[in-house]
Amino acid sequence: MIIKSVNLETVCGITSPLPQNELPEFAFAGKSNVGKSSLINALMNRKAYARTSAQPGKTQTINFYNINEQFYYVDLPGYGYARVSEETKAKWGKMIERYLHQSKQLKYVFLLIDIRHDPSANDKQMYEWIVHQGFEPVVIATKLDKIKRSQLQKQLKAIRTGLGMRGTIIPFSAETKQGREEIWSVLESALQIEIN
Repeated sequence: MIIKSVNLETVCGITSPLPQNELPEFAFAGKSNVGKSSLINALMNRKAYARTSAQPGKTQTINFYNINEQFYYVDLPGYGYARVSEETKAKWGKMIERYLHQSKQLKYVFLLIDIRHDPSANDKQMYEWIVHQGFEPVVIATKLDKIKRSQLQKQLKAIRTGLGMRGTIIPFSAETKQGREEIWSVLESALQIEIN
């Protein structure tokens, strides 16, 4: 996929109305420290367009990135961040739920899970939530470069079992960009269906 243009078009806070976009949307959900911004930057072919931070919990809004004037990457707030009050977590949860429920253009939800760990209770809840909203999430197992190649199948199996999932799982590394082509291929297939 050739990325010609990237534009952070809309930023929605807790009380903002969601945009009525005409183009297809692809949403990215995941825990606060799972590498969501790094993944989105890799998919945009930009080094630091989506803000990455050593301090998790930076994304507190829903950010809509217009890609090539053809579709949107939608960066959802990271969940499960320990240093945030329960009240704030609940508001972020409502915001994500409202988006998943109301967006008319949402085609796919990518759920990011750290490949080094079994899915957390928050991960399982988010997976079930996405399924409940009528989507089959594509799971992206991030931080692939942090494990040995011999551990890969074991870790993927742990994620599948932990989430009780049957669908697609794509191992990804922001360092080496391994997995990026596979994610683009999911996007391109969905866009082909959309265009035809």
